[in-house]
Amino acid sequence: MQVTPTSIPDVAIVEPKVFGDDRGFFFESFNRAAFEQQVGVSVNFVQDNHSKSSQWVLRGLHYQIQQAQGKLVRASEGEIFDVAVDLRKSSPTFGQWVGCLLTADNKKQLWVPAGFAHGFLVVSPTAQVLYKTTDYYAPEHERSLLWNDPKIGIDWPIGGNTPQLSAKDKDAATLDRADLFE
Repeated sequence: MQVTPTSIPDVAIVEPKVFGDDRGFFFESFNRAAFEQQVGVSVNFVQDNHSKSSQWVLRGLHYQIQQAQGKLVRASEGEIFDVAVDLRKSSPTFGQWVGCLLTADNKKQLWVPAGFAHGFLVVSPTAQVLYKTTDYYAPEHERSLLWNDPKIGIDWPIGGNTPQLSAKDKDAATLDRADLFE
């Protein structure tokens, strides 16, 4: 596994070692000991999630204000632009974002720690996304941060297209009004 730091030190790009030949490929998508040694974070994943979406679907930016979840995200089909936004008020990178193209071909994963909002945009015709979480889904604690808040300024690779959003994501809070982490 290769770990590449991002501009936000707590967020990392994780690339598994892929073994391939003319039959196909094999890779270990997660190894707890290697992850903890190379990322430097002790994790206990308790839930796996899987979504399928069409092109220009934007899911997020989601987080749980209690039972905060760390997430290890990858695309098993297609391509997504995956984003993490630091919502920790005491952090030197508060309000900053980092994004990464995750594809079925590049097999990269994004480690999004607890205390961050997370979202992704599907840039291929369809995409399937798998992600592990460090805490269980708790709808009563779920929050949404507005995907296009100018104060955050995420540079989504959307071109002239209009993203498809859920009702809750259309009505999401701006950073100024969002529930935040200390």
